[in-house]
Amino acid sequence: MLRRIIEALAIIMAILGGLVLTGLIAMTCLSISGRFLNDVLHSDVMAGMAWAEAALATGIGPVTGDFELIEAGMAFVIFAFLPIAQLRGSHASVDIFTSRWGVRPNRVLSLLWAVLFAAVLILIAWQLWQGTQAKMRYGETTYLIQLPIWWAYMAALAGACVTALTAVYVALARLAELLTGDTILTEAESET
Repeated sequence: MLRRIIEALAIIMAILGGLVLTGLIAMTCLSISGRFLNDVLHSDVMAGMAWAEAALATGIGPVTGDFELIEAGMAFVIFAFLPIAQLRGSHASVDIFTSRWGVRPNRVLSLLWAVLFAAVLILIAWQLWQGTQAKMRYGETTYLIQLPIWWAYMAALAGACVTALTAVYVALARLAELLTGDTILTEAESET
């Protein structure tokens, strides 16, 4: 039951992260295209042409605040993909030495890494909570589009909380694997 809840949360976060990332990519392409067209329409070759002036009057140009939106969105995207990576053991690892160790030493090592990762993610979530509260208190906004900065912090905090919860689950599963000798996470998920 707990496994299904954690997995559903991780999948939902990954889908949301994918949607936000897709939106950021589309906005970046639109902004770059707008900036390019704006430069072309302002060039010496196009100067004085009525249709170029008409096109410029429509507002062709970069998306205002694109860098601010990317910065805020990417903070969420990074934390949105971490839960599924943690649950499935998809983090990069080098096991050149540990591959020759037995099952028990590798389980101890997996438990140590899982506990360390859970502790760090809890700390990150706590710090994001503190940062969110501070940004809300001071009413900070972005420069160009006046987006409240705490919105980005809150979005990242949501992902960090799900990641911390997932990391705690993985640490408990690793402990249970060590104590019982059973495999709780499948082999693809238990490789660290």
